[in-house]
Amino acid sequence: MPKPTSNIPVTVGDQLEVEVETLNSSGDGIARVDGFTVFVPQGLPGDQCKIEITKTANRYSVARVIERTAPGPHRIDSPCPVFPECGGCRLQDLNYEQQLYFKAGVVKDNLKHIGKIDWPEPIKAIPAIPVYGYRNKGSFALEGRGKNLGIGFFKTGTHEVVDSATCDTLMEPVNAVKEWLRSLISYHHVSIYDETKHMGFLRNLVIRHSPTTGQSLVGLVTTRGIFKKRFLPDLTKESDLKRLGIVGILQNFNAQKSNFILGSKSKPLWGREYLEDNLVGLKFKISLGSFFQVNPNESIKLYKLIEEWTHLEKGLIVDAYCGNGGIALWLARAGRKVLGIDEFAPAIEDAKTSAGWNKLNEVQFEAGTLESHLEGLKEKNIGTLIVDPPRKGLSTHVVETIPKLNPPRLIYVSCNPATLARDLALLTDYSIKDIRVIDMFPQTPHIETAVLLEKV
Repeated sequence: MPKPTSNIPVTVGDQLEVEVETLNSSGDGIARVDGFTVFVPQGLPGDQCKIEITKTANRYSVARVIERTAPGPHRIDSPCPVFPECGGCRLQDLNYEQQLYFKAGVVKDNLKHIGKIDWPEPIKAIPAIPVYGYRNKGSFALEGRGKNLGIGFFKTGTHEVVDSATCDTLMEPVNAVKEWLRSLISYHHVSIYDETKHMGFLRNLVIRHSPTTGQSLVGLVTTRGIFKKRFLPDLTKESDLKRLGIVGILQNFNAQKSNFILGSKSKPLWGREYLEDNLVGLKFKISLGSFFQVNPNESIKLYKLIEEWTHLEKGLIVDAYCGNGGIALWLARAGRKVLGIDEFAPAIEDAKTSAGWNKLNEVQFEAGTLESHLEGLKEKNIGTLIVDPPRKGLSTHVVETIPKLNPPRLIYVSCNPATLARDLALLTDYSIKDIRVIDMFPQTPHIETAVLLEKV
């Protein structure tokens, strides 16, 4: 039975003066009214605000800020012209030191409340350098048509596109390619997909870039069909492609009614189907849909940390969600014997190519899931198992598979502190030895965590 509404001290439409106390894991401010939780989006700790209640439930309410009467001590000005309307980078107005403090705190709080794990030591957050211009990939939504074309990211909590000529978290070449595409798409009045009507042609733009090679790869995500013939000559104009460093343009097909950006099939419109990247002398092949960390500088820090954690490893290292092989190839170059596994076959093909380019013979890559390789892996001397799952965390099957493989050491790389805490609580045969936050995503509440565990 729900609690009587009389126990709730606020109602929709109430206007109140509050002080924001802390942030939730999404970066929304939290205030209290007679001990009752009120979420205050765009509120930061220490902000004195006049708010209006917009939603109420049994255990919490949500409010909008009418006026910020006094800023908190850690509030700064955001450089972004569409902040906070755009939902991409919600922490831009929080100074960077406090962003790191917030992220380490979220991890510790999730461990305690979800995983029932009391980690006694402070969690170290490894800062990013730089904190802007770090993203090597942009995935853009589109809206409108012709002169009314909008390209950008979604407004917070909606699928309404916030149009912007630039995003400061992206590497500048990604912004430049996006604006070049805007001019072509607008000029040629390319039909834009409307997700509410499930009509239209062009759905998304995906742009990848390598800061070391200067190469960019473009994906135009469409429903079924082909581009008009008069559009393609402008899209493949050699002088523009050379100026922008574009080495390949692909049409990716996605006719599904879903929020997934990329479909399963692509065809080249011009050039290659991949770009080349280089991390500290290690060469990578990166296709449009392959997983590769979006922040190369912080990826290096993550790889070095895992190299440090495995420096005494003599047995086989299994990287169970290897993507296109970033961690596996890095460890192989350091002399480790590594097997990379990923269920996305094109990423495995990229990884195999990269291994050949780098002449790394002590690394192998196989397509499939960890569970599908269980019987074969039981026969191997696994010293360390690395898992780097998507946001949903480890499946029940994977959690059940790990004890059967019985690796002495486990490294869990996570992009979701909540599912990380849930999974660590289930891995009862292992104890935590170290936890680090690697700030892959400055200015956002997204958190990358690496955890070292050893068999009890």
